Amino acid sequence: MDSDRHAAYKAGMTIPFIKMHGLGNDFVVIDARRAPLTLSAAAVRAISDRRTGVGCDQLILIEPPESAGTAAFMRIRNADGSEVSACGNASRCVARLLMAESGRDRLTIETRAGRLEASAADRFEAGSVGGGRITVDMGPAGLDWREIPLAVPADTYSLEITQGPLANPVAVSMGNPHAVFFVPDAEAVALAEHGPLVEHHPLFPERTNVEVVEVLSPSKLRMRVWERGTGITDACGTGACAALVAAARRGLTGRHAELVLDGGSLDIEWLENGHVLMTGPAAISFTGTLAAELLRELPGPL
Repeated sequence: MDSDRHAAYKAGMTIPFIKMHGLGNDFVVIDARRAPLTLSAAAVRAISDRRTGVGCDQLILIEPPESAGTAAFMRIRNADGSEVSACGNASRCVARLLMAESGRDRLTIETRAGRLEASAADRFEAGSVGGGRITVDMGPAGLDWREIPLAVPADTYSLEITQGPLANPVAVSMGNPHAVFFVPDAEAVALAEHGPLVEHHPLFPERTNVEVVEVLSPSKLRMRVWERGTGITDACGTGACAALVAAARRGLTGRHAELVLDGGSLDIEWLENGHVLMTGPAAISFTGTLAAELLRELPGPL
């Protein structure tokens, strides 16, 4: 953001936002297509704070597209201020906004992880996606140790990691790293205790998301998640994709299953071409503006 616009925000200009969520995984979404906005890690943390800010798991910036044929670029910031490449639930939320704006039922969103193809899974009416579900092609699952990435060569089918009751996870990349642990009872795992230790395991140079997964049937999985840089969340779209891929690799399910998360269910399918389709809802909670007072004392870029 240029110095004049930075000064304007410091002087009292407000920043419009939309609060959205996908199955309880919640976001502050800011449209930065017409007025570019650069947010420091401190500013993201201030906005994400659930006591003194708006509160969210991730902050999402909708930016101008970088390539022809795409609707927008989606930039993703975790609650701790770090930038990440992919977020499935946020992808559905941004797709809903762009579909409602354009009247289209199919579009492409750019991310640091690549292009995501989104389509309305339910009946679409021009100008609104209503409460319908959205399908996003999250791209191919990464199974090579370099794609995760891991610090050293290893078989991603079963990593030599043990943390309390958790052992031998499957590693999957969905544009971001995941360690998927299969457990007899997902509810019984002290995820707040073990999640951060796995997140920061030295095998993951970029840290990792952590999923604990219970097989309910060959077509239904129960999943809880610890997201890197955020903590326990009600849902994680890329985590659900990673869990289905991991389960299919282990022969615990087929290539299509319902993933039951704390916030609700997602429909996940791992296609024969390696791409993973995620279908689920995206909801608007409220709209508002970020007051300059929230950010005024922060040094440097907002």
